[in-house]
Amino acid sequence: MKNILVTFDLWKEGQEILEKELGPLARISYLKTAADRSRALKEANILFSWNTPQEIKEEEYPLLKTAEIMQLLSAGADHLPFSKLPETLKVVANAGAYAEPMAEHTLAMILCLLKRLLIEHQKIQQGIFDQLNENRKLKGLTAGILGFGGIGRAVARMLRPFEVKIMAINTSGRTSELVEFAGTLKDLDYVLQNSDIVVVSLPLSNKTRGLIGEKELGEMKDNAVLINVSRGEIIEEKALFDHLKAHPKFMAGIDAWWIEPFRHGRFEMRYPFPALPNVVCSPHNSGVVEDSLVEATKIAVENMKRYLQGGELRGVINREDYL
Repeated sequence: MKNILVTFDLWKEGQEILEKELGPLARISYLKTAADRSRALKEANILFSWNTPQEIKEEEYPLLKTAEIMQLLSAGADHLPFSKLPETLKVVANAGAYAEPMAEHTLAMILCLLKRLLIEHQKIQQGIFDQLNENRKLKGLTAGILGFGGIGRAVARMLRPFEVKIMAINTSGRTSELVEFAGTLKDLDYVLQNSDIVVVSLPLSNKTRGLIGEKELGEMKDNAVLINVSRGEIIEEKALFDHLKAHPKFMAGIDAWWIEPFRHGRFEMRYPFPALPNVVCSPHNSGVVEDSLVEATKIAVENMKRYLQGGELRGVINREDYL
């Protein structure tokens, strides 16, 4: 029987889900309450982690010699020190765990910007009743979705009722979803040039860091809407700020920031994005709804259960993308 070690402070409901589904299949222990921390890490075959660098000390990584997989609660894996983890350890992201709430958040940002809701709200606060100032329709626009995994596909499904045309970018250039175009990052310029809305839902990796800079922003339409619910570093921060200032019809919804507490231990904003009228901001909470962590736990547990029963893991990370 394999040993599962939970490395973060799993809440009571999460523990109940874990014990019910995996208790009959494996021995479950919790790093926080382990009598012998080193022994718990040495004997672990499956690690259930969230923010690993804050849960396991750097000097403890060599202890993970018998660990086969690390199942993350998070959808992203860019916060992990891959070069320091054992080469035999498979890292597994919680693929699609937060897709639906993140897609809702994306749609809300798109509509907020197209309808100029924050701008008009602020005018009303100032006593300005600008009824004849036109906003934009969502119906019939074209959306380029960069990253067509669980989040990207959920966004596409929510945009479909508005008759939005979908241009999708993923690793294969193929999808079973109904789209007008599917390609890879080689097609990035084409998608940017032809999209009214661009949604960034790519994972942050060596291939996507700094993917959108001054050149790519210049390829986009002057009145395009750019939404980032993924990772700030995919877009060059200064280039975006300068572009927004120089192109007042260009709009951005920023949920993912460049320096955030989860990954960096603090929030830091080097450019005053919220001061710009063509920006709407949120604190990377697009996936945080009342039951999001419970649902994420269920998906992660189901993946570990598949593994324990000899099935195929979903969300295995390619380490080379992060080294």
